[in-house]
Amino acid sequence: MDQRLVEVLAHADDNLILAQRVAEWISNSPDLELDIAMGNLALDHLGVARALFSFAGELEGEGRGEDDFAMQRNEREFTNLLLVEQPNGDFAHTIVRQVFFDAYQRLLWADLARDDAPALAGIAARAAKENAYHLEFSGNWLVRLGDGTQGSHARTQDAVNTLWMFTGEMFEGHRATYVGPWRTSVETLFGEAGLRIPEDPFQKTGGRVGFHTEHLGPLLAEMQWMSRSYQGVQW
Repeated sequence: MDQRLVEVLAHADDNLILAQRVAEWISNSPDLELDIAMGNLALDHLGVARALFSFAGELEGEGRGEDDFAMQRNEREFTNLLLVEQPNGDFAHTIVRQVFFDAYQRLLWADLARDDAPALAGIAARAAKENAYHLEFSGNWLVRLGDGTQGSHARTQDAVNTLWMFTGEMFEGHRATYVGPWRTSVETLFGEAGLRIPEDPFQKTGGRVGFHTEHLGPLLAEMQWMSRSYQGVQW
């Protein structure tokens, strides 16, 4: 498979799976304002995924479109980061996951906005504008939770300790240059929030080559059941 197609599908998968995870907060958020905010975040990630899947279909040239990529592939064919498939947990876990991913995508979209493929550069430029809001939102909540009550601080640090092992995968291959600026961004927020980076160096990978945690299968089963049960269904 063409390397650009591989990369585009990976970024599309990241945003699709995270959209599904964030959407699980709709009607379950702590308050109405957050309910709306989480719904908007999910829609933003879904919109990026759709645009990237459409571009992937053009690159592949075999007639597949966004629905085929999203609904007709199995777990081993998805190449999303392990981070984005992790369960929401409590709100602190969701925010920490979002901060890690938002800080990464800030660098990614700035990079891809200069891509020599106009379609991909355009998608990235639009996504960068949404990402600026995403990182502001998640960063503000991280500080609010980390520098809040003793309980909220403990929950947030627990989320950091749990999710840190999934961050290294974001910087594999030619994205290794992102590590420094990403870590600077995260450490700045951690300083404001009174959080610490875990000392355990272990990092778990595999998502980019289709080896996932036990959480992706159930997520895909829920997301894909209607499309797979009623092949060719039209709205």
